[in-house]
Amino acid sequence: MRVNVTVNGEPRQADDVWEGESLLYVLRERLGLPGSKNACEQGECGSCTIYLDAVAVCACLIAAGQAEGRAVGTVEGLSTGGELDPVQRAFLATGAVQCGFCTPGLVVAVHALLARIPQPADPDIREALAGNLCRCTGYEKILDAVRLAAAGASGSGGGDV
Repeated sequence: MRVNVTVNGEPRQADDVWEGESLLYVLRERLGLPGSKNACEQGECGSCTIYLDAVAVCACLIAAGQAEGRAVGTVEGLSTGGELDPVQRAFLATGAVQCGFCTPGLVVAVHALLARIPQPADPDIREALAGNLCRCTGYEKILDAVRLAAAGASGSGGGDV
C-alpha cells in the first residue's frame, strides 16, 4: 500500500508499505527520519513519541495506514532554520542528554507539555513525562531541562509540527 502523509510540514509518500507496519518503522526506514527511536515497540517507553495531528503519541502504536492524509511532527521538525527548539537547547544546556536514546521522545513530550502548560509545576512535569523512560539518568537533569525551557521559552512549545 502507499501512504501519503505530511511530515514536518512537507508532503511525503511511502510505497510498498505492509498493512501491519508501524508509523515508526515508516518514518525511520522508509522516510529516512531516524530521530524517533525504536525501543519497546509496545508504547511503554516513549522513545518514539511524535506528533500526530498535533497530539503527542507513540509512533510504534500507530499503524502506518492510520497516518494516511494526516500531519506528523517528529523531533527533526522541531528545529527551524538550523536553530534548535528551546526545549532541545535546554536539554543540551542542563546535560539532560546522556546516551541520547530516550532524548527525542522526551523532547517531543516536553514540547507538547509546554504547549499545554507554559509554566508547569513539578507534578505537571512528572505526570507529562511518566510515559518516557530513561535508563541513564535519575531524571533530575531532565526536570531541570523542562524548568529551563519553561523559564526561557514561555509559549514557545507546540509550534507547527
